[in-house]
Amino acid sequence: MNRLPFAPRALGPAVFVLFAAASLLLPLHTKAQSYSSGQPVWPAFEGWEKNEDGSFNFVFGYMNDNWDEEPYVPIGPENNIQPGGPDQGQPTRFQPRRNRFMFRVRVPKDFGDKEMVWSLTTQGKAQKAYASLRIDSLIENIDIMSETGALGPGSSNPELRADKAPIVKIDGAKTRPAKVGQPVSLAALVTDDGVPKVRPPQPPPPPGRGRNPALQPPFRVTVGKSLGLHLSWYVYRGGGNVTIEPAQIKAWEDTRSGANSPWAPYWTPPPFPGDGKQTVQVTFDEPGTYVLCARADDGALSGDDMVTITVAR
Repeated sequence: MNRLPFAPRALGPAVFVLFAAASLLLPLHTKAQSYSSGQPVWPAFEGWEKNEDGSFNFVFGYMNDNWDEEPYVPIGPENNIQPGGPDQGQPTRFQPRRNRFMFRVRVPKDFGDKEMVWSLTTQGKAQKAYASLRIDSLIENIDIMSETGALGPGSSNPELRADKAPIVKIDGAKTRPAKVGQPVSLAALVTDDGVPKVRPPQPPPPPGRGRNPALQPPFRVTVGKSLGLHLSWYVYRGGGNVTIEPAQIKAWEDTRSGANSPWAPYWTPPPFPGDGKQTVQVTFDEPGTYVLCARADDGALSGDDMVTITVAR
């Protein structure tokens, strides 16, 4: 029989109860793990917005429990939105980890108290996100800024409240042909109001004794995010391997130290071209139809544009 390294009764009953409670919680704590692959994706209803014409937008995102794997789920029984679907513009390629406010589905002003349901099956697990016009699900720009990390929870400031989302426009046709293995040049033009202004993060502490703050668990209930305009290309739809050069700033919440991500500690946006234009080279390893998204993000709000590439051998 294993013995405790000390006698509980010598410490008193209160301390013994605390020790016992911690022992019971230990198995729960050890189950909290992270995975590179093999885990499901969870669809998420982020809230709804009201449009000037009286219609509404249901806003969706998702949580991919993997750090590396990007599951591909084509439109159909395992990836559909109803009513009106199955295709309501949702992604079929899912970036790692938490991806908020990824797409919008417009519904008419007389939608009423009905529900819209996004059903998504990954790893054999069917998950659903339920969207409705409940008043407590109304979101505005300030809510998006808070959830994505530009603001702390429940905080605000006049500069960010005046921010307008950047506008991104892909140069050229929105539907293009390509061949496997042959790079395709894609350019995007970004315009922005210059708000918010870039605030360089505090530099990391010099090497020495003590803990590195960049390696500590987050102390906020929401993620933190660096401010500053940047552009990210990523695969929105399509199942094959796609190489984008140069390497792109991550559009998903990679909070790891050293990651090329606005959510990573001490990250700063690279200088943006004066003409607002950025060009990438994209190469496809497999034939098929792909949708690539160019997301311009000023650290607080984002704007998207997409191009469809049909790839043949």
